[in-house]
Amino acid sequence: MKYGPDIITILITTVDYQWEERLDLKPGFRIIATAAVLACIIAGWGLFSKQDFAPITIPIPVEKGLPPSPVESIPADQLKTPDLILLGARAEAVNGTRYDASYQVMSYPGGDVAPDRGACTDVVIRAFRRAGIDLQALIHQDMRDRFSEYPQLWGLKGPDANIDHRRVPNQMAYFKRHGQTLSVENHSDETLWQWGDVVYWRFSNGLEHCGIVSDRRNEEGIPLVIHNASVCREEDALLRWEIIGHYRYPK
Repeated sequence: MKYGPDIITILITTVDYQWEERLDLKPGFRIIATAAVLACIIAGWGLFSKQDFAPITIPIPVEKGLPPSPVESIPADQLKTPDLILLGARAEAVNGTRYDASYQVMSYPGGDVAPDRGACTDVVIRAFRRAGIDLQALIHQDMRDRFSEYPQLWGLKGPDANIDHRRVPNQMAYFKRHGQTLSVENHSDETLWQWGDVVYWRFSNGLEHCGIVSDRRNEEGIPLVIHNASVCREEDALLRWEIIGHYRYPK
């Protein structure tokens, strides 16, 4: 949101007129009041301008006070696929990636948006890439071969490698077809809920969300999750919303 000289003039004129009509202000008070309004508008203009254009330079760290991470004690040459997926997701939390789900043209395969930005699905995509799994390529190829078996929600006539893999319904469809579909209950079961699993939620407003299951657990044994709903975080949020999907990939 930005204010230019024309809109400032309109705002001052409108406020000046309304104050004169409603409060019957004397000319001297009108000048003081109008000056005060102008100062507030200019201050607000500066604030909005900074929000619009100032670069994000301060990373938001992983939440303090988290329990120990079993995976981080594993030697690098012994890390397996779920370990690497988890570490890839955790790197997003350490990076403090800001939420941005806007459409972006990208290279293929291996395409990505700017590293300081991303949607909830980008947490999953980047986590899997840490393990050498390119969901952009896998989902695009699968949609090219079986387009009718994917959700038809966006009016497309064919796959789009720029965005398909960044959409929650498409990720869920791919994991249902090629991964292991797991229970959305028994949340403290360590065999059922393993780190590197992918979890999907539905917010109360109907929007869908996703994240990666962590190796850290709370006092009740329920795993933390790594997700991005505003800024990527690792936190105790598995049961915060309705769970609509739980998958493991590869099987």
